[in-house]
Amino acid sequence: MRRPACRPQLKPDPLGSAASALTAEGRLDLKPLIPIVAIIAFAAIKIVRIAVNRPVSPPAEVTARVEELERVVQSLQQELAETQERLDFAERLLGKAREERRIGS
Repeated sequence: MRRPACRPQLKPDPLGSAASALTAEGRLDLKPLIPIVAIIAFAAIKIVRIAVNRPVSPPAEVTARVEELERVVQSLQQELAETQERLDFAERLLGKAREERRIGS
């Protein structure tokens, strides 16, 4: 007796084989990969944005120059404060001398 001719059946692969991803026309079905590709693209965009927005440290020469300028500005502020104190003292002396002249006249 002959066995009836039948198509060989594929065994189901628990990990999902390429045969299970074939369409009726024999083409590979890539639709399930769309979410995976989207997730990878989203992660890549996030990584690039983080890398672009990361502050870049200036060169040592620039840092040293900025620190020197800060010291100069601080010393100028100190000199200005001392000059203002001297001006206040001179104004007080002049004010006293004027009052003494008014009282004496």
